[in-house]
Parts: sequence; C-alpha cells; structure tokens
Amino acid sequence: MKKNFFSVLPWLDKIHNSTIGNTVPDYREVNGHIHTPYSFSAFDKLDTVFEMAKEEQITVLGINDFYVTDGYEAFGAGCLKNNIFPLFNIEFIGLLKGEQKKGIRINDPNNPGRIYFSGKGLDYPFNPGWIRKRQLRKMIDESQSQIRAMIEKLNGLITPINPDLTLSYGDIKTNFAKNLVRERHLAKALRYLAEENYKTEEEQLQFIEALYGGKRSKTGMSNPVQLENEIRSNLLKAGGAAFVTEDENSFLPLRKIIKIITEAGGIPCYPVLLDDPSGKCTEFEADAEKLHLKLSSLGIGCIELIPGRNDLAILRKFVDFFYKEGFVILLGTEHNTPELTPLKVTARGSVPLDDSLKKISWEGACVVAAHQYLRAHQRQGYVLSDGNPSKDQRDELAKIGHMVIEYFLNKR
Repeated sequence: MKKNFFSVLPWLDKIHNSTIGNTVPDYREVNGHIHTPYSFSAFDKLDTVFEMAKEEQITVLGINDFYVTDGYEAFGAGCLKNNIFPLFNIEFIGLLKGEQKKGIRINDPNNPGRIYFSGKGLDYPFNPGWIRKRQLRKMIDESQSQIRAMIEKLNGLITPINPDLTLSYGDIKTNFAKNLVRERHLAKALRYLAEENYKTEEEQLQFIEALYGGKRSKTGMSNPVQLENEIRSNLLKAGGAAFVTEDENSFLPLRKIIKIITEAGGIPCYPVLLDDPSGKCTEFEADAEKLHLKLSSLGIGCIELIPGRNDLAILRKFVDFFYKEGFVILLGTEHNTPELTPLKVTARGSVPLDDSLKKISWEGACVVAAHQYLRAHQRQGYVLSDGNPSKDQRDELAKIGHMVIEYFLNKR
C-alpha cells in the first residue's frame, strides 16, 4: 500500500476496451464522507466499516478524518480486500476572521467565523511538502494542547468526588483513540471511568451527576451514546466546567488550508451545513447565489453535504442549484458521533434519497475517482495548475471516473 495503487491500473484505452459491451448501472451507492477511529468515529474498528458497506452494497467510500491521514494505509488495504473503491480525503477546521468579527456563522452553528473544510481525492501516499506538513503538525499539536488542558480540568472535578480516580491523556489515547484525541474521546473515557469504578448504575450516575455539579442526568447510564453526548454538552462544550477555549492561532486561514489540500493533490471542498430542524441556515449559507459567488471567488468548485441533517426538499433544491452551476457534489454520513447509523446516505428522519440525488452523488464520486486516477498517472485532474477547478471538464471526468471504478470493481 506504500505505492499508489491507482498508478498500477492500466491507461484509459485499455480500461475503455475492457468495458465495451458490458452492462453497468447508471449509478451505485456511494458514501463520500466517513470518519474513522483515526480521528473519532462511531466505528469501533475499520473492519466494521467494510462489513456494513458490503451489507448495504456501498461500492465507493471516502475516508475523511480530521487533520490526519494516518488511516489511509489501513483504509486502502481494507477497500482492496473488500472490493470497495476508496476516496482519500481529509478535514480541517479553519477561521475566517472577517466573518468572525461580523458575527457571521459559516458551517459551525455555534461559532461565528469557524469553518469546517475538506480536501477530496488527495494523493496517496499523502505528501503535501515539508512546509505544509509543519503547518499541519502545528494545528494538530494545538488541538492536543487544548485536549490536555480539558483533561486537567476534568481531573479537577473528579478529585474532590473521588481522589482515587484520574484521567490521563496517554491512557485515553491508548484505549480510545488511534492518534488524535478529541473531546468525544474524553466523554467516552469519562463514561468508562464511572462504569469501571462503581458497581451499580445508581452509583455510576451519582458520580456523573456530581461532575455536572448536581445537575440531574436526562439520559441515565442505559444509553451510552446519549450519555456521551450529554457529558460532552454539559462539561466539554462552551459554558461547561471542563471547557477550554481554543487558541485562535491554532486555526489556519482558509486560503492556507486550501494550499495544503491542493499541494497534497486534493480538491478543495466546502462542507455545507444547510438547514437545521427548524429550517434555518447560517448567515453564510442562507442565500445560495451569494454562497456560490463566495465559493467561486475562492476557487472552490466542490461541495459536500451530510443529508441526514437536512430536509429532503431543501436538500434537493440546493443540490440542483449548485449542480447546474457546474459544481462537483458529494454526499456522506460523517459518522463523527458515537451513534452507529447505517452507511447508506439518507435525508433527515432516514428519508431515502431520490434517484436524481443519488446520481449526482455518484457523479461527484466519479469525478474524485478520476482525479485520483489521473494524478496517479501524472496527468491533470479536476484541479488546474493554478489551483482553480476545471468545471467545464466535470462531466467528462465523471465518465472517466465511472469507467475507472467499474474496472476496479470488476476487472482488477
């Protein structure tokens, strides 16, 4: 897996000839955005991902961990073994200071100026160059410094309740994380601390509620997923007793994040939050036309959505608009919470996607597949040499990606 396995696939003429006369589906089931245990994930191990993907007939998967590409090798090997086409992605958290000063929320509903941003179809092996590696290392180190400070605050809450108990960064990393420790790992570690050191659920809950400062739990111990979310909400988010404000210097400006992505061979991609359960969008996303102009001005020609957050009708209207504007569009499930839900992409309330949305998602995955394949053969993909997207080549790249994926699945 140290060699980019797309480079050993034959050139397009052979792939094309091998597909002549074959009947292939118009689209397949795709999930372009999942987190894995290498950042934080609902999956206990990667094998679970592939077992679920095969059961749900998902044929294309995109790994999309925060800050790290450590999972690429194991993910790629698992995809080869299970005959699933891999998309190599990454996710960052950045800052738009101008929007922050104006109180404009982007795709983080709670923090103005904060922006989540993805890179799609990065080169494998990952190699952004030593300067970008240093910037990335700094982001990771800053995030882990914040986590260590939160652990220290948690221990300050634990000691008065039970001096014999403590949390450590090393133990949490060893037991619950692969590399990057995130606040969701802290919530999980705290739940385990209660369960392993108190015999009854009543005693365990008393310990948790004492950490809450006497506030009653609404979930109890019987639902681990909800309890971890509650711990995170009560203790680790803004206003919580163990919350530590992130240093703004740890967030790179968006243009530097885009540089990291393009120099690592990837496609800059804006993750759209879209509507919340009340039907409202953030200020940055409220007007699709203005959002389109802003993204285009930044050289961004790719967006992704997590439809499980969205109303189907609002999702369809939004996707149709950006698709007509020439954007590459990807859909995924994220799986960045403790809840293990299906891999098949659905809208809010588990409402199935229609064929039009599935086809657009499939085409987006095909473009990323073509991009990875062409770059592995030292050719231009979706991103031009100046960093801008080649929107006029989207449909042609989708056709190439379709052939490459079918060859990978059937002829390799």
